[in-house]
Amino acid sequence: MTSAQISDCVSQMQQGDKAAFRKLYDMYAINICGAINLIVSDTNKSEEICQDVFLTVWQKSAQYNPSKGRFFTWLLNIARNRAIDHVRSSTFKQEKQNLSADLLVGIAEDGAFEDEVVHPQEHNLKQLIEGLTQKCREIIAYLYFRGYTQKAVAEELKIPLGTVKTRNRDCIGRLRKNLNERDGRQ
Repeated sequence: MTSAQISDCVSQMQQGDKAAFRKLYDMYAINICGAINLIVSDTNKSEEICQDVFLTVWQKSAQYNPSKGRFFTWLLNIARNRAIDHVRSSTFKQEKQNLSADLLVGIAEDGAFEDEVVHPQEHNLKQLIEGLTQKCREIIAYLYFRGYTQKAVAEELKIPLGTVKTRNRDCIGRLRKNLNERDGRQ
């Protein structure tokens, strides 16, 4: 689907079109579930959270504003927040003491997913992240895939909070710039 077709589909969904919602679900569910699983590390729970995310998207579709960013980014932020909420919940903490494996950094350092089937958007994310410095990959892994707060990252890495904030802003800016260059936008 082209970006114009996606935009039309989102508009139709916002007007209550179930078929348009189904198209968006079919297009994004696998990737959203995968992103959730990177945080939660439990396939069944990830699928549950993914369903909840799409229910929220249907119910709150009017809140999406295309002038503020891509639909996929909005959807991914909802998913990320739900996954982090789950990870921070007392139930999750009882089930698992710590999140294991440095997933995001591992992708870039040792090609952890090279032998697996990788969806195109996951591969693109991997390429964008591989283009970042080690410090950026580390900050992004803690903040966006492990659900740490900036203060917790500062404590974990034993660096000032201001440094974490600056690196986060700079690294996200680099990711955005790389994405725009890849997509041919300025």
